[in-house]
Amino acid sequence: MSHSAPITTPRKDVRVRQVALPTEHGGWAFLFEPLAAGMAIAFSSGAPWIALLTVGAFLTRQPLKVLIADRFGMRNKARANLALRIFLGYGAIFALGIAGTLFTVGVQPLLPFVLVLPFAVFQIYIDASGQSRKLIPELTGAIVMSASIASIGLSANMPFANAVALWTIFASRSIASILYVRERLRLEKGKPYSRMMPAAAHVAALFLTASLAYYGLSPFLTILAMSALFYRSISGLSPGRSKMKAMQIGVWEIVYGIMVVLSVVIGLYAGF
Repeated sequence: MSHSAPITTPRKDVRVRQVALPTEHGGWAFLFEPLAAGMAIAFSSGAPWIALLTVGAFLTRQPLKVLIADRFGMRNKARANLALRIFLGYGAIFALGIAGTLFTVGVQPLLPFVLVLPFAVFQIYIDASGQSRKLIPELTGAIVMSASIASIGLSANMPFANAVALWTIFASRSIASILYVRERLRLEKGKPYSRMMPAAAHVAALFLTASLAYYGLSPFLTILAMSALFYRSISGLSPGRSKMKAMQIGVWEIVYGIMVVLSVVIGLYAGF
């Protein structure tokens, strides 16, 4: 009597990094820029907890995307199990940040996150539909992440208008930069691209920053930073630009982000 060998299917290796860390590298800069500026200009007992909940919320998106794509284990059970464990770990960080914020500074600093909750739900919907690389979710994600500086400001008893002004600065910087980088990458790859959308977004960011400075809600130094970004968007999409690889473009965006952070911090402390 013969026994047939059990049928097995080859198991694909599960890469922890692909499950645990976001694939959009530019998102890290948009996460830490408002956090760094907020901690520098409005530090309070609640600021580290707000930073913790922000980072926790940011990190939960990747394992949740994997779970949704895997249909919660229907395609790759091992990967889904890993994603679930990582998601719960990040969720614990997020929950600890909320608890610490409530314990130290109360509920009011969480208002900016409540306001962006519809955008966060939209992000989950987009991830579920497999369109996370589209433009709109990237823009809404920038708005969500930049809310952290408003929250940190409120935790230090900053007036609501000033907190929203800081939020506006970093949200507009992020949106304009996302539009620029997308078109710059298309240009470097020889694909059709647009100069108008990035230019319009940078003009809007510059106008908003100048208006906020005029009403005393933003440092005038930040106008110079936004002007530099505007010049970068024009020259970087011009025929006479220096050609760059994607990594080089990303590194320069980090440099420009640091410049914006310093313009806000130095401008507020120096009073100009």
